Amino acid sequence: MTRSKTVARPRIGLALQGGGSHGAFTWGVLDRLLELDRLDVEAISGTSAGAMNGALMAYGWLTGGPQAARDLLYRFWRRVAKANAFGPLSPSFLTQLTGNPNVEAHPVYAGFDLMIRMMSPYQFNPLGLNPLADVLEGLIDFKVLREAAEMRLFVSATNVARGRMRLFQGKDLSVDCLLAAACLPFLFQAVRIDGEHYWDGGYMGNPVLDPLIKECRTNDILIIQVTPIERPDVPKAPTAIVDRMNEVSFNSIFLRELRSIELVNRLLAKGAMTEEASGMRSIHLHRIEAEERMGHLGVSSKLNADWGFLSDLRDTGRAAADEWLARHEKDLGKRSSFETGPLFV
Repeated sequence: MTRSKTVARPRIGLALQGGGSHGAFTWGVLDRLLELDRLDVEAISGTSAGAMNGALMAYGWLTGGPQAARDLLYRFWRRVAKANAFGPLSPSFLTQLTGNPNVEAHPVYAGFDLMIRMMSPYQFNPLGLNPLADVLEGLIDFKVLREAAEMRLFVSATNVARGRMRLFQGKDLSVDCLLAAACLPFLFQAVRIDGEHYWDGGYMGNPVLDPLIKECRTNDILIIQVTPIERPDVPKAPTAIVDRMNEVSFNSIFLRELRSIELVNRLLAKGAMTEEASGMRSIHLHRIEAEERMGHLGVSSKLNADWGFLSDLRDTGRAAADEWLARHEKDLGKRSSFETGPLFV
């Protein structure tokens, strides 16, 4: 595709949430944005599945442009589905019959859920095997990401011993940091990097917005939200309660970052502070989500990597991207299209 030299393209930072196989929704959003190729992405901040999507998009785009990025994302999610097809949670006859993406009724799920509550991955997985390592094998040359001056990548993980976030970027990017960013502690052993151990970055921010503000120039941040902030029903089953607690925890720091951005924007707009004196700038926030759809999916469906389900989420993401572009593409570079105030009422 030949790009026009006379028309300024909106420049954005991408913030990609994690959420297990629900990350296929983000795949769909990115696939549509790359297909249209109307935006320039300065940097990507990703957590868990968002880090995977971000790394694949950045590497594909840097080495072959938008279509290469699309192809790489497709290959990754196809591999995820193929690995699932031969795994213990491959679709059961009942799942295929009902079309229910939740896996609570899967014959293996109940035993699996009980096992991870009674045993740690250091007991049931003493070799520390992680299927995502095989899925990622050969897809990314991290030297390219380490040396990239454009479309920079930020990957967040949680330092287990220190209880702090580590932001991997530049020379620190590797397959291990992606595995660390998606390391759920009840499923996988902590990932060791430079003598430290790491868990999923969602505990420290899902996603982390700070690097897109402090280390980038763009005023526009586009958040692709996977984990629902609200759910229609109060959880009553023990596992559903624990799952909802995790969702609330994963969203909490993200919401605090949004509130801080809103406060700075408000002070700048009122003239109570200036960009020159404070070193801060107004940030335009944007969000692509499908909260109604995601809110009706059980948390167990995050373990469902059936190709049909992943494809459906991809298509939902593509449709959500089209809807957002039709309503808000004109806002880029001018104003926020995502009002955060209602989240704090």
